[in-house]
Amino acid sequence: MRCCEMQRKDACCSTNCGCEEPSYFTEKKKIIIDFMYLDLSVCDRCQGTEGSVEEAIDEVKRVLELTGVEVVVNKIHIDSEEKAIQYRFESSPTIRINGKDIQLGTKESLCESCGDLCGDEVDCRVWIYNGKEYNVPPKAMIIDAILREIYGNNESWDNDENIRKQKYELPENLRKFFKAMREKGEK
Repeated sequence: MRCCEMQRKDACCSTNCGCEEPSYFTEKKKIIIDFMYLDLSVCDRCQGTEGSVEEAIDEVKRVLELTGVEVVVNKIHIDSEEKAIQYRFESSPTIRINGKDIQLGTKESLCESCGDLCGDEVDCRVWIYNGKEYNVPPKAMIIDAILREIYGNNESWDNDENIRKQKYELPENLRKFFKAMREKGEK
């Protein structure tokens, strides 16, 4: 039995008994996951990524709750060039945790479902995890990124300020996609 359970709280014998939780135990750390995509109705890669994000969060939810981490998931439909520019969107789909893309580099390959959607050939993101390529990010990759953000040393990918300072240009692949979508809508 703790000393505070034996006597009044203001008469506790020690600050080390655990009677009063330090503020760092009560302040919740927030993890913001931005899932950005071009299409969830047709694109297999975007749909699969959405599923992987949801499954990854379900897998780590208990650990996050126990450690006082709150997770906020923002699903952001990048449906225009203006929105792509606003979010500095590089490739579809994208997952960012606290503003940092979980995939350092951008590699793409032909995405037939987005090509069907817009009527032109379009490339979408390829995820690289543990030396292998995936059209949909493995759940383990997302969990790894979440845990790295909470517990890890983020120096290697904590160059957020440098990224914001860099000039952003809409990638040619996205320019091509939005142009094809506009032309399709005009028909």
